[in-house]
Amino acid sequence: MLATLLSVLTGTLALCVWFLTSDTTVAIFLLLVPLGLVTFGLSLPIGHFLAEPLNLLEQQVKAFNAGGDVTFTSDGRLYEADELASTISALVKKSASQQQDLVLRERQQAAFVSDVAHELRTPLTAIRGNADLLRDPDLPPELHDKFCTIVVSESERLTRLVNDLLTLQHIEDGTRPLNLARVNLRDLSQSVVDALRPVLAQRDANVQVVGEAPDVLGDVDQLRQVVSNLVDNASRFIEPGGHITVELFGLRGNSIVAVKDDGCGFGDVDPKLLFQRFYRTDASRSRGTGGTGLGLSIVKSIVESHDGTVEAVNLPEGGACFIVAIPSIPPQPAPAGK
Repeated sequence: MLATLLSVLTGTLALCVWFLTSDTTVAIFLLLVPLGLVTFGLSLPIGHFLAEPLNLLEQQVKAFNAGGDVTFTSDGRLYEADELASTISALVKKSASQQQDLVLRERQQAAFVSDVAHELRTPLTAIRGNADLLRDPDLPPELHDKFCTIVVSESERLTRLVNDLLTLQHIEDGTRPLNLARVNLRDLSQSVVDALRPVLAQRDANVQVVGEAPDVLGDVDQLRQVVSNLVDNASRFIEPGGHITVELFGLRGNSIVAVKDDGCGFGDVDPKLLFQRFYRTDASRSRGTGGTGLGLSIVKSIVESHDGTVEAVNLPEGGACFIVAIPSIPPQPAPAGK
């Protein structure tokens, strides 16, 4: 506002000096002086009208900077001020959203570190305890073998846990790139079941692959891990002699892999919780079967990296069903001449 007044006064004085030092008639001078005064008088309300929205915006910024809950609004008097208020409001909302995401991420990271420490503590405690017992020179041979077996078993479990953590990290931070290729889900599922035959036989699990699904564009190794984790998970929660079915079909442009079992299901638990890291419906039972609590989290991360979805449901007849849906790709054209 002050700058506007000074500019008008300066201009008026410049006109006066020019007219006084020139040969222009006094009549013209007397005509322009009132005109300058009128212009100066009009500039006062105009300057106030233009400056008021900016002053209001300045007050709002100061209040927000002081920690107040301020809403940046525009009153419609000055277009530029309205645009500036809208820009500041959008910036404030974006900053608040980023801050909330940062707080949530820090909480998740803290919870993850706590969960990892808890999961690592169990096998490490078992290894340390049994190793101390092995130091007894008078330990009978049968107990020596028993404690050695426990140490080896817990070491293997610790290795699986670390490997799963690294796998999950690489998938989520993108350091494990996708080697995309056409994947036949029937062949992939059958190869997974064949590879797991020894383990499935030990658990007395009957597994079959049924149906067909359109091919997908994906990473063969990662998709094989998805099916392997789901089949392995199902085999841990069925009774001896139980059944697991890997069913394949196409639905609404997606290729579906549904892994069903006739176990006890997961009860009234929210299905989304099953895919959280280290979540277990029954911690003691899961640890007893050798699970790391990361298998389903890895499944979710891999499926989502393929633009797919994974869900879990309890079957009406009993048991659980995990449904993976990945976008299908068109079938390969038939060779020419056939």
